[in-house]
Amino acid sequence: MRSAWIITLVCAAGVVSAQQPVTKGFSSAADVQAMIEKAKNERKADQPNFIQQILQGAPYNVNLEYRVQGIDTNPNIHDVEAEMVYVVDGAGVITIGGTLKDERRTNDKNRTGSKLEGGTPRRIAKGDYVLIPENTAHSFTQVEGRLVIMSVHMPRGGPAN
Repeated sequence: MRSAWIITLVCAAGVVSAQQPVTKGFSSAADVQAMIEKAKNERKADQPNFIQQILQGAPYNVNLEYRVQGIDTNPNIHDVEAEMVYVVDGAGVITIGGTLKDERRTNDKNRTGSKLEGGTPRRIAKGDYVLIPENTAHSFTQVEGRLVIMSVHMPRGGPAN
């Protein structure tokens, strides 16, 4: 019986120690609005995407991404993360699927390219949600004024990976 308790405590300690602390667990609507203003004021003229962290609790990150008309971002593939997108403000086109032209690896879990060939384009606007499966090419283009999104990267298998 005593060994069962010891095994239970050791297993519980392993589960607790495997959990990562939430380092930023709350952002108010005012905080997000301030981030939008910061992006608007601090984004460099040639910068395609201004990214700021809204929330963080490993392995999850929630980012605010600010894009403007006339500067398309390079398409991406996240090998082991799905990405959920919520459009906070503005509009543009998201293309999902297809093949990266001039593909190159940006790190051990992500790839990019010079453009996206093929795929399914869809106009997105304020209030829309999009789920991009892992290992799927995607790009944001044809921004109408500005496109402000919240993106959540969700690792395969959740916190255990």
